This record gives sequence, C-alpha cells and structure tokens, in this order.
Amino acid sequence: MAAGSSGGGVRPCSKSAADSGFLGLRPTSVDPALRRRRRGPRNKKRGWRRLAQEPLALEVDHFLEDVRLQERTRGGLVSEAPDEKLFFVDTGPKEKDLKKRSKGQKKSVLLKKPLRIDLTLENTSKVPAPKDILAHQVPNAKKLKRKQQLWERLAKQGEVPREVRRAQARLRHPPTAKAKPGPQDTVERPFYNLWASDNPLDQPLVDQDTFFLEQTKKKGVKRPQRLLTKPSQVPAVEVTPAGASYNPSFEDHQALLRAAHEVELQRQQAAQKLERQLALPTAEQAATQESSFREMCEGLLEESDGEGEPGESQGPETGGDQALPASPRLATAEKKTEQQRRREKAARTLRVQRAAQRAAQLRHQQLFRLRGIKAQVAQRLAELARRREQRRLQRLAEADKPRRLGRLKYEAPDIDVQLSSELSDSLRTMKPEGNILRDRFKSFQKRNMIEPRERAKFKRKYKVKLVEKRAFREIQ
Repeated sequence: MAAGSSGGGVRPCSKSAADSGFLGLRPTSVDPALRRRRRGPRNKKRGWRRLAQEPLALEVDHFLEDVRLQERTRGGLVSEAPDEKLFFVDTGPKEKDLKKRSKGQKKSVLLKKPLRIDLTLENTSKVPAPKDILAHQVPNAKKLKRKQQLWERLAKQGEVPREVRRAQARLRHPPTAKAKPGPQDTVERPFYNLWASDNPLDQPLVDQDTFFLEQTKKKGVKRPQRLLTKPSQVPAVEVTPAGASYNPSFEDHQALLRAAHEVELQRQQAAQKLERQLALPTAEQAATQESSFREMCEGLLEESDGEGEPGESQGPETGGDQALPASPRLATAEKKTEQQRRREKAARTLRVQRAAQRAAQLRHQQLFRLRGIKAQVAQRLAELARRREQRRLQRLAEADKPRRLGRLKYEAPDIDVQLSSELSDSLRTMKPEGNILRDRFKSFQKRNMIEPRERAKFKRKYKVKLVEKRAFREIQ
C-alpha cells in the first residue's frame, strides 16, 4: 500500500505547518532552509498571499513590529540607547524604606497613588503625535502681517493705534474711584416708604414731561379706577357655619341640617313643578271635539244671538244709513281773487299776533307763580334724590350677590353637612366632606371673577361604525 494511502502510514503535514519556519518532529519533516523555493507568478493576488506566508516576509513583519513596540514603550530602539538608560547600580534598600510607616502615612501614600483606571487611560506611547498643521494656521495671516509691518513703520514715525492712545490717556488721567457706602452710611440713611409719593427714588423724575416718562418706560401707565375696586365685597375665604365643625353643639348642628333641608326642599319643589308642567293631561282634562269646537266659536256666538231678535235688527240698519256721512263734493278749481288773498293774509297775521300775545300773557302770569314753580322743582329734586338713594341701597344689597356675567346663572354649592349618625368622636375617624378645588372654583364665580360654567358636553363628530372582524366571524 502506498505511503499516502488511507490504509496506514504517516499523515502528510499541512501547508501552514510546512511554511511555519520550524523543523517538525516527524521523521519525514524537512528543514525549511533546505526546501526548494517554489516559483510562481508575483503579479497576481495569489502570489502576494504566498509571499506574505513565506519565512522571509514573516521575519520582516516581526522585526518591524518589534521596532514599533520599542518606539512606543521606550521612545527609540534599545540597541541605540546608552548604557545609563539600560542599567543602574543597585546600592541596596533606601533608609526611608527601612523605616516602618504608620497607618496614617500609608493612607496618605495610597491617596496620592493614581487609580488603575487612570493608568489604563493614560497615554504611554513615547512616539510624539503628528503636528496638526491646521491648528497653527492663522486666518488672514498675510493681511495681518502686512498690517503689523505698517504699524511698525508708523511707530518709528511716532504714530500709535487709537487703542494704544486711549490706554495711554487712561494711564495719564486715571478715573476717580467712587466711594462705596460703608455700613455706617447705611445705618445713618433714614427709612422711607417705598410706595409713598415722596419716595427719594422718584425724585429724579419730578418736574419732567409725563409723555417722555411714559415713552421711556420710566413711569408706568396710570391704572384706571375700576381696577382698584373689587368686583364683589364677598370675602375670599368664607367661614363655614358652626354646625360644620367636627364637634358641633346640638343647636348649631340642627340649624345647619335645617338649612340643608330647606335647600333640598326647594330643589324638590322646582323639580315637581317642572314635572307638572311637562306632564300629559289626564283623560278628564283632555280636550274633546266638542270643547275644541266651542273654543273656536267663542267670539261668534254673541253675534248670532243678537241677529235672532227682529226688533233690534232694524235699528242698526236705519241708524247706519243716517250715520253715514255724505260724500264730500269735489272742490271746484276756481282761481282766488285778489281780495280773498288779502283776507287770508290778514287772517294769518292776526293768528300769529294772537299767539305771541297769549305767550306774553303766560310769561307774565308765571311771575306770580314763582312760589308754585319752586315747590314743583323742589318736589322733582326730592324725587330724584329718593330714586338715587334707592338705587344706591339696591347696589349695596346686590354687592354681595353674584352678577349675571354669562348665559348661565350662579348656582350655590351644596351645603357640606353630616347627619347625626355620621358624626365621629375623633378627628382620626372623621369623614372628609367637600372638595377644596370645587370650593375655590365656586368662590371665584360668587365673587364675579369668572362667569358660571358647565362641563362641556362630548359630541362625536363622526358616526360610529361597527365592523365584525373576519377572525371573529370564523370562530362563530
């Protein structure tokens, strides 16, 4: 059987093992130096791979890697380093190391020792970083260089830039330092009212144009008087009745229960009234055909009764003929004479004179009626004053009532009250009543700060469509 057959014999070594550069331990292994070099094309990628796996290429790679490692770790080749960097004279342990360190000294040494994470992140390469050319470039370098040369020539002639001249002027004439107020000045300064009219902070604004102060925002716009008055005299936080206490007296609790009962009774009566008005009529009260006909003939029955009497029927007819006025005859269009025109003019003049004479007589008679006129004026003024006082009292009475600010009326909240069986013996077991947010919201409405509102009703814009899915249909 041949040596390379599968029946037995030595297994041929792999290509990587043959090209590794080491002498094998098998009897058939050959020295790599004595092996004949294989030939092949070098301008193909297959030839590049073969050359990279040959011993010479591997040795070159190992050498270059070793050189790079030495440059990173030591900053250069070890063969080129002097003896002082490679060797040192061992003179034994130092004296300070022989001394025993105390516990505090060991702790301080440990605190000064850097952390391992910092040592790991530290750059240990001795190879200097490449120079960043862009970091050393200056924009407009040529222009700045020419400008610098120009100022150097001007400086020889005695001219300096404006910034330098200003700096020199400040050095020759330094500004006077303002004296800072010390603590004694603060104590000696009198106190003043910040909101008073004679505020010392507003003294620079005195006797200046009001329009100028308003436009320069140094003086605020005057608030109108209506913003200074409260919309209602109701206090912001109303004190609850004594019966709402956690331990009320019997009289106070009964009074609060009576008030809550009256509110509930009024609400029930209003609901019953609305139910009666909307209720359908009973069979006895329902309208029949006869009652409907009698109601429609309500105004016609009286005239029919009067027509049945013969004596009264002729009277109105005869009287009606006599009562009818005669038809006016058409006036003949005759031309007026000159005499008629003069008479009409004289009559008009006479009527005007009589009217003026009557007015003069009335004025003359009013002189004798001064006492009566004064009494009428006093009576009218008294009536106006009475009405004014009545309106003022009405406004005072309605000052505590909520006004109608919107389309809804203000509805008082329910009285927070507990029944006698619900009263607890201690604060720990007391049941809370009411809601502080709802109470504040109702207080705003009662004090005319916001209008009464109701919760917006949800209205769907689209029609809901019910769809039965196919999977559900298959299960059924």
